[in-house]
Amino acid sequence: MKNDDQNPKTLSIISMESESFYRLIKQVVERLKNENKTEKETDFIGEKEAMKLLGISSKSTLQKYRDFSYITFYKINARKILYSKSSIENFIRENKQSLDD
Repeated sequence: MKNDDQNPKTLSIISMESESFYRLIKQVVERLKNENKTEKETDFIGEKEAMKLLGISSKSTLQKYRDFSYITFYKINARKILYSKSSIENFIRENKQSLDD
């Protein structure tokens, strides 16, 4: 007789109490919600949000940050550019000046 692990077509039946089953289902649903939430919280942001995060008001300054590769960006098409929020946050952290200076 073959082991169930060796035969992928073998059906295994698991028996459990109703309370345990519903607790397991609840955990699965919560896990799926968290995974879906993570997918929605993307690292990509638009120009306005990038400028706000950087504390700048000039598009030319944002262009300079792109030109010097200070921040990561993705050119979607001729008019649409998305920015990596995490790269902007890293740039800010690495370039913040102490109040003591």
